[in-house]
Amino acid sequence: MQPLLRIGILTHPSISFTLKDSFLIDGCEQILLQGSYTALFNNNSIQISGNGIVLNATSFLLKSDSTEAGFVIHNVKIGIQFHWERHEDQEFKGALQLLIDDNNVVAINHTPIEEYLTSVISSEMSATSSLELLKAHAVISRSWVMAQIEKNLRLQTKDATYQSFVQTEQERTCWYDREDHTLFDVCADDHCQRYQGIQKANNPAVVEAINNTYGLVLTYDNAICDARFSKCCGGVSERFENCWEPVEHPYLVPVRDLNDDSLPDLTTEQGAREWITGNPPAFCNTNDARILSQVLNNYDQETTRFFRWTVDYTQDELSRLAKERSGIDFGDIIDLQPLERGASGRITRLKIIGTKITFTIGKELEIRKTLSTTHLYSSAFVVDKTSINNAIRFTLRGAGWGHGVGLCQIGAAVMGDKGYSFEQILMHYFKHASLTKRY
Repeated sequence: MQPLLRIGILTHPSISFTLKDSFLIDGCEQILLQGSYTALFNNNSIQISGNGIVLNATSFLLKSDSTEAGFVIHNVKIGIQFHWERHEDQEFKGALQLLIDDNNVVAINHTPIEEYLTSVISSEMSATSSLELLKAHAVISRSWVMAQIEKNLRLQTKDATYQSFVQTEQERTCWYDREDHTLFDVCADDHCQRYQGIQKANNPAVVEAINNTYGLVLTYDNAICDARFSKCCGGVSERFENCWEPVEHPYLVPVRDLNDDSLPDLTTEQGAREWITGNPPAFCNTNDARILSQVLNNYDQETTRFFRWTVDYTQDELSRLAKERSGIDFGDIIDLQPLERGASGRITRLKIIGTKITFTIGKELEIRKTLSTTHLYSSAFVVDKTSINNAIRFTLRGAGWGHGVGLCQIGAAVMGDKGYSFEQILMHYFKHASLTKRY
C-alpha cells in the first residue's frame, strides 16, 4: 500500500485558504466548512475565521470524504531565497492540517505519495519531456521521499543522533537537508522537492510515467536509496558526503556525465581550473532550447548560463555581501582560498581572508549562500583576483547549477532525447543501485 505523505506548504502568522468542497474538522464532524477562511496565530492557538464561523484550537485537521475534494492556499512563497522567489496561489487535494510552530501557523497537506509525485514531476519537468526522462524522475523522486520517511523513523528512535553544524573559532561547517523539518515529512519548495499543487499535475505524460513506474524505487543493500538530483552537474557529479552529512552512499559517487568512465582529478586547483575554465563534452553541456525547456520551467529559464558561468564582485561588494550573509565582519576581503574540493571540483572548504578576520566555511551550500544575495549556481568555481588602481576585483568562474549529487536533470534530458531508456539513465547516475518494486 502506498504511503501517505505530510507536506509542509506554508509557514506564516496568518494563512488564507479556500475550501472548494465540503470539509469536516477531524474530531468535530458536526461542523462543515466550505469557502474562504483565515487561520491566524492568536494567543498560543490557531483561530480559524470566515463565513460567520470563529474556531479556536491548538491544531486542526480538515478532511473530506471525497478523494477529489480540493482546497487553495493563497500567497504561497516558492523559490525561497533563490533569484526566482515569488508568491502564488496553489490548489491541493487531500487533507489540510494546521499546526503551530513558534508564533506561526503551518499548513500541511496530507496526500498519497503517487498523487504527490504527479505534482512534483509536473513541477520539475515539462510536458515536452521524453517519457523515459519522466519515468526516471518518477523513480528518483519516489525513492528520495520514501527514504526521508525511513530516515524520520530512525531519527525518532532514542539512540539516533544527527548533527548538521560544526563550528570552532576558525571554521564553520554546516549542511542543509530535509531534517530541518520536524512537523512534516518534506516541504513543498526546492529545499526538498517542488510540490506546487494539482494545477501543476495535469500533464498526461507525467501520469503515464508515474503509472508505468508505480511503487518502483532505487535500492542498495535492500534499503531505499536517498536519491538526489540537481539541475546541472557541470560535467561530473559529486559525492553525497561532500554536500551533506559525512555518510558514504556507494550509489552517490562521482560520475562522468558522458558515455564513458573517464574521471578527471578535480580535487586539485590545477585540475579544477583547467576543467572549469574549459568546455568539456558532457550530456549536460547543451544549449538546445528544446531540450532545456523540458527541464527548465518559465522562471528557471531566466537563467541562461549554468554549465559554465561567471560572477564579478568589487572588493567592497564582496565584503559587504559576505558580512550580510554570514554575520561575520571580515573587514575588507583580500582573498578567497579553496582548501578542499570534491570530485566535481565543488569547493567544500573555503578560507575567506579579511583585514579583520580569517575564517573558513563549508560545505557547498554554505559557500554558495555566503557569496551571493541568493545562491551561487554552485560551489564549483575558481577565483581570479585583479587589482586596477589599487581597486581589487574578484571574478568567480564556475561550473554547474546545484549540488551536483545524483541525477543531472539536464544531462538526463539529453540522454532521454538520445533514446536512452529510463533504466539506462538511472544506472548511469546511480552506480551500484537496483530497481525494486516496493508496493
